[in-house]
Amino acid sequence: MKKSNNKGQQQRVKSSDVELTEKVVKIKRVAKVVKGGRRFSFSALVVVGDGKGAVGFGLGKANEVVDAISKGVDDAKKNLISVPITSKGTVPHRSFTKYGAAKVLLHPAAPGAGVLAGGAMRSVLEAAGIKDVIGKSLGSSNPHNVIKATIKSLKEMRDAYGVAEQRGVDLEKVFNG
Repeated sequence: MKKSNNKGQQQRVKSSDVELTEKVVKIKRVAKVVKGGRRFSFSALVVVGDGKGAVGFGLGKANEVVDAISKGVDDAKKNLISVPITSKGTVPHRSFTKYGAAKVLLHPAAPGAGVLAGGAMRSVLEAAGIKDVIGKSLGSSNPHNVIKATIKSLKEMRDAYGVAEQRGVDLEKVFNG
């Protein structure tokens, strides 16, 4: 399932290849003012993942909550990416990423530490199947931008195999062996 091109970056994952779990991060009621008063609808921010390295997010909007969630899930399935996870169940290296005003710091954690992150970032990391990680959300707490910053950070992660392939050297050479 983990795919990489010759630049060491992850490719998209087909939603038909994996069994996904979904998690609703945020549901908002929004109003549109029309001639007869206010017309209410709902916006749902959803994260899906297989727990083995595939994760995606989506936004759905509809007049009913259930319809908004299902649209969000469909959108998230279209945007699945693969994430490198080490054999210990953590991220390969430290990462700091910005998206808009949201800043995200991801740091590998010792086995047994768990997912030490909050809010929207926690949903993305758990859906991806990362077991031990330290995450800190700085700047904006807007869930849309926090999720996008977390996904961007996970996209930029490279494992040792990707680095060796990109450099055109053996795996031992990557570890100065």
